Amino acid sequence: MGKLSQIVKDYRKLRLLLMLGPLILSPVLCILFAVIRFDFDFVFGGIMVFPCLIYPIELPLINLIALIRAIRHPQKQMRGMDEAKLYGSMDLFTIITGGLITLFYATIIEINRVDFTAEWNVQLHNTEVHQPVWTGAIVTVSALLVIGVIGYLVLNAMDMSRTPPLLSVLCIGAMYLGVSQLIVFIIQIMKFTPHEGLCYNNHDIPALVMFPLTVLPLCCISMVARLIIRKIYEWNADESHNDGRYDDNGFINGINRVLSHASTWPVAAVIAALPLLGVLLAVLALFGQRPDNIIKAWTETAQWNLSRQTAPPNVMYDEHYLCTVAAGGHEKLVRPVRMGLRHGHRIVVNRQLLIANAFEQILEEKTPRFHKAVRSFYDTHGYPIARHIKTKAAADIVYIIMKPLEWIFLIVLYLVDPRPEDRIAVQYMK
Repeated sequence: MGKLSQIVKDYRKLRLLLMLGPLILSPVLCILFAVIRFDFDFVFGGIMVFPCLIYPIELPLINLIALIRAIRHPQKQMRGMDEAKLYGSMDLFTIITGGLITLFYATIIEINRVDFTAEWNVQLHNTEVHQPVWTGAIVTVSALLVIGVIGYLVLNAMDMSRTPPLLSVLCIGAMYLGVSQLIVFIIQIMKFTPHEGLCYNNHDIPALVMFPLTVLPLCCISMVARLIIRKIYEWNADESHNDGRYDDNGFINGINRVLSHASTWPVAAVIAALPLLGVLLAVLALFGQRPDNIIKAWTETAQWNLSRQTAPPNVMYDEHYLCTVAAGGHEKLVRPVRMGLRHGHRIVVNRQLLIANAFEQILEEKTPRFHKAVRSFYDTHGYPIARHIKTKAAADIVYIIMKPLEWIFLIVLYLVDPRPEDRIAVQYMK
């Protein structure tokens, strides 16, 4: 306990422990799990996975503790204080690490069927889910976030003994605009109603799956709150701000006189955010952005908390079979011919899929034992390949690889069936 308390008091050691702790802890946890499971292959993959599981928990927890400390002991957040240096370093580390975590989990979630590029009116396949933020309003959302970042950087760099209170309030108002988008984003994606396919089964809570995407927004909100608390304390700690130098003459002087009491800043910033928002939307309108995009960014979506659109029903294709997957490739290459019905679901059908199914039907009719052996072999080796084909590009590759087999299937059909095209045409019909 003595060594631990010394580390906690030594902010440099604590900073290194917080930053590198998960990386150091990962090999230990991996070896422990490997011993328990008697699976030492787990060690190598676990060293990569465990930091991605620990940091999403650690970073919000650190920021929560920092926010509580800022509320209870704002004097320790002043420039030059050890605690201020610690949290300053951790803030930078949080931005970098949180950004990497967001990219990592966004990639995983996209593989697990959330298509961040698909607008609500695009027809998707199987259990895919549309984008949570409408792409047509990305410029507006990004501009609000940029304004918030600018407000944060400017306020953080200001010396409160030389800064007019009105400028501080405008910076806080700018941060409010950015934080508003972060809050709405969190509300949008934290679905407690299961997305079919987003989780591995309907008993999972999708909010847990989406939580890593909220790590960086939650930390940024904490950082903004701590900065406002610190700047208000810095202003109040300067005795020159209590000398009553603002008189009642002039509108701006009157505002400064009111704002000389820093306790009014958080409320005044809400009012200041409105003209800032108006100016920003007017500028964005010059670049083709509609003023209502600030709302449509979240409502012109489907399947999320704030969505107001109903997406077209997903087209199903059986991911167990290579030809069925290949039919989901790019239309110019795979050339879908019509919709079909398989296992009660509508699927995209192209000629390659029709020929492959007709060939299997011939095998089942003419050589049932051989068909059973072929089916058993394919289920053992083909399915593990097919279930990992998640993109149109991968489906295109499968389509091309299957092309020689398609020709062989077609030759066999023409050799054994007196009406091969009729057999091909009726595949996947009701």
